[in-house]
Amino acid sequence: MKRFSLSVTLVLAAGFAHAEGTTAPALKQQPAVPTAYASEATILGAAHAGARIVGVGDYGVVLLSDDHGKTFRQARTVPVSSTLTSVSFADANNGWAVGHWGVILRTADGGETWSVQRSDTNEDRPLFGVHFFDDKDGIAVGLWSLVLATHDGGAHWEPVTLPAPPGGGRADRNLLAAFADTHGTLFVAAERGMVLRTQDRGRSWDYLDTGYKGSFWTGTALRDGTLLVGGLRGSMYRSTDGGAHWRAVDSGAKSSLTGIVQTNDGTVEAVGLDGTMLASGDAGATFRARQRGDRLSLTSIVADAGRVIRFSKRGVAQDAKQSLTGGVE
Repeated sequence: MKRFSLSVTLVLAAGFAHAEGTTAPALKQQPAVPTAYASEATILGAAHAGARIVGVGDYGVVLLSDDHGKTFRQARTVPVSSTLTSVSFADANNGWAVGHWGVILRTADGGETWSVQRSDTNEDRPLFGVHFFDDKDGIAVGLWSLVLATHDGGAHWEPVTLPAPPGGGRADRNLLAAFADTHGTLFVAAERGMVLRTQDRGRSWDYLDTGYKGSFWTGTALRDGTLLVGGLRGSMYRSTDGGAHWRAVDSGAKSSLTGIVQTNDGTVEAVGLDGTMLASGDAGATFRARQRGDRLSLTSIVADAGRVIRFSKRGVAQDAKQSLTGGVE
């Protein structure tokens, strides 16, 4: 099996993984290839399926871990080989992954096997984020204010027309990450310093202006309701009132942030490009920054069993002595 090429230029702000200066090829509905090198594919999104960790990324790769991130194996069946950008599970079995060509995949067995619910080969209008509130209601978001909603577990996906942003103009922002708080309010990190919010599972939306003018690539809602969004050049913004007011936080980083998570003990950790790693012990009010010696760009993070598992443009970050098991020799 030919080794995966990682010479592709990543444009992580949009979740792209195409070669610089080329146009996207037409989607071929070919399955992801089982390979011993799956752990070297860029992993752009990760989530829990019960106790299992599921990561998704380039070439339709889906990685699974049943031992708290110590080892990973490739999913048995993934029907597309296009880039997957985000994944969400409603419970231990039912999950959805989204990606390029507007692809939405569904699994009912915890990520072992997947099927296509939606794709659009007429244009590569990728989806960058997905969140399911339960096994029926879910939202997927992507390029140029693309919002899709389902209320039947993905059997039908309907486009949602967003209102015009504050100040007028078209709703054409790239929507780059979706996350929800404990009350079921969904937030979407977006371009031009905007965070979008829906309190009725996608039926109506409003814009939250953080005061920032750059792009947010990631966000999370802490257990106490605090909201954190991060993005370009280490920018981090924080809200303690549901998004009504925001303040800038000095992250201590200069590289763009790609993932934020809260661990079991309440610590907030974040990752970013150039090996950026952040930690906060006060719910994101302040951060300590450090950098990997190899400056490996980190692309996603998930908390599990008192530790964090970091993913990168070269797969599962190996500083935690993780490895890939199984696959094709």
